[in-house]
Amino acid sequence: MAKKKKFRVGQQISKFFLGVILMGLLFFAGIFLYSSFQKTLPVLGEPGHTVGDFSFIDQDGKTITGKDVEGKIRIAEYFFTTCKGICPVMNNNLKAVQDAFKQRNDVIILTHTVDPGVDSVTELKKYAQRIHATPGKWEFLTGDKYELYKMAQQDYLLSADTATAASDDGAFIHTQYITLVDKQNRIRGFYDATDKQSVQQLIADIKTL
Repeated sequence: MAKKKKFRVGQQISKFFLGVILMGLLFFAGIFLYSSFQKTLPVLGEPGHTVGDFSFIDQDGKTITGKDVEGKIRIAEYFFTTCKGICPVMNNNLKAVQDAFKQRNDVIILTHTVDPGVDSVTELKKYAQRIHATPGKWEFLTGDKYELYKMAQQDYLLSADTATAASDDGAFIHTQYITLVDKQNRIRGFYDATDKQSVQQLIADIKTL
């Protein structure tokens, strides 16, 4: 009887460990399948299109060029400091992006003005401080108006209309969309910065790059 009891206990122990092993295998198989089916972001734009070099001035008066963001994931936005419409909503939502990647040095937000005649370095600095933008993590850029608009349209593939195109209240017409650029300067997505869900999708997509 004692031998049979020991045999049954041995069987139970064996089944227990076999169950643990099977659960472990299923767990790692699940991780593998999840990774395999994770969303792969497409490369957008014409074949071979990449974001080119640039030279603008940030809110601290420093010149920022393409070399300063080399090897970084960037989010490109266009706005103006006197905007009372979509800009405050966009930048409030983009704070979630800044906070999500505050520990990562390879993610940066580049916010360009569409009104460089008004948005001086001083004005950009005041605006950045007001919304608690982190220097080096979130850059507000000004410079030559032609170059700013050309960058928006030809490089980031955004529609930022010329400063002469204004609404009845004198506000500059621009876009609520922002561009995600990977470390190889390729465009990987467009997002509506006025939509919190779209911004959350942006955060999720950055994590896949």
